[in-house]
Amino acid sequence: MHFISEKLDGYVVRHSEDEPVLLKALTRETYQKILQPRMISGHYQGRVLSVLSKLIRPKVILEIGTFTGYSALCLAEGLSLDGELHTIDTNEELVDFQRTYFDKSDYGSQIIQHLGPALDIIPTLDTHFDLVFIDADKTNYINYFNQIIDKLNPGGVILSDNVLWSGKVIEELDPKDLSTKIVLDYNTLLKEDPRLETVLLPIRDGLTVSIRK
Repeated sequence: MHFISEKLDGYVVRHSEDEPVLLKALTRETYQKILQPRMISGHYQGRVLSVLSKLIRPKVILEIGTFTGYSALCLAEGLSLDGELHTIDTNEELVDFQRTYFDKSDYGSQIIQHLGPALDIIPTLDTHFDLVFIDADKTNYINYFNQIIDKLNPGGVILSDNVLWSGKVIEELDPKDLSTKIVLDYNTLLKEDPRLETVLLPIRDGLTVSIRK
């Protein structure tokens, strides 16, 4: 969904950092072979994720929702030299696809894949996070938040994707639409939680940046 005109959006993209060659290949193969390829973060949002990660210089990143690995590779660009990125997804069929591109990058040895429900896996991770990217099933956004908030280091950042939910957040709520209801409640939670400082960015489908005080 475009919240600015496509012409202006094109200008924004052209005047942002170029998409790396490896990620162009990943995008192309995702569209050729994978169902629902629009789930990929894509050029512009990927460069936003990369820049934010480089500003934070995280030692440990957690990503909830891997898909084909595009956003993981973008976030990994900001990892400290001895850092690691844990990425979680439930789709077993994509594990080898992800690993192929991870290993073609400079960060393959730093990216750790986890297969299964994130709510089961997060409690088993004996570490704290400097950066968390949440981009998975919307109905569990609040559950994910509750699991990671005490594992987030002071000054750590939560990035939450799809928080504008194709504009549904400002439409009359359908009582049967649980995903939109959860997104609305989640956005309120991020704004009102006293442990966080939050700003919602109207980038693509909405990206919230929340800093742990």
